[in-house]
Amino acid sequence: MTTVLRYAAFTSDPAGGNPAGVVLDAHELDDAAMQSIAADVGYSETAFLTGPAADVQPVRYFSPKAEVPFCGHATVATAVALAERDGPGEIVFSTQAGLVPVSVDADLRATLTSVEPSVEDADDVPGALALLNWSPDDLNPDLPPRIAYAGARHLVLSTATRRRLADLDYDFDGLTAYMLDRDLTTLQLVWQESPTVFHVRDPFPVGGVVEDPATGAAAAAFGAYLRELGRDQPTITLHQGDDLGRPSLITVALRPDDRRVRVSGNAVPITARG
Repeated sequence: MTTVLRYAAFTSDPAGGNPAGVVLDAHELDDAAMQSIAADVGYSETAFLTGPAADVQPVRYFSPKAEVPFCGHATVATAVALAERDGPGEIVFSTQAGLVPVSVDADLRATLTSVEPSVEDADDVPGALALLNWSPDDLNPDLPPRIAYAGARHLVLSTATRRRLADLDYDFDGLTAYMLDRDLTTLQLVWQESPTVFHVRDPFPVGGVVEDPATGAAAAAFGAYLRELGRDQPTITLHQGDDLGRPSLITVALRPDDRRVRVSGNAVPITARG
């Protein structure tokens, strides 16, 4: 019988953050079995370690509907689960997006280092706005729409007001089709509180989930986006999940000598299903 651990990532409270399933011994599971387990768990992603214990651990990520190339919150959850079992330290995950080093400190706070990021222009932004029931006037002109990548692709849309961000009501099927056409994992919807503090929400219909309470892959992509615009700071704080009642805190670090993005957060076990 497969043991599925359950963790809340980017929080120190099991009732907050983004829940993730973690399977530490999945080397005998085929694709269909992993997909079935992820659907049964029902979290936005479940991570599966598919090889024997080693310095480089192969990992795969499944949402309830499909496999995704990289998932930040499930990576943090898996790293903390390994640290609780084996002790804190360094590990490298081999993902479909590339190698992702993760360090876990004595306080069980994990920091992942993204793959090489990239940023590109977004196409058909009016189409995305229509599916979100947003208007062009809702956008913040200082943070223009872009597609950002740091292991997975995300459309970044920044709104001028916190109220607009709080009112999320979108066309689930329509946005799913829009995102599949562009190989997008989530939309990173953003409101800027200050140069270093942002509030974000992430619709995830392609994974069968209305919204992610914390999205590490999108946080990494957003760090790359800010650097591309020349709006980067050494440390950026993202608040996510507040509108869902699952507050999450994500720290993004940008270094001048390395284009890769570092994303940090805590993870704690969820002792009961829910």
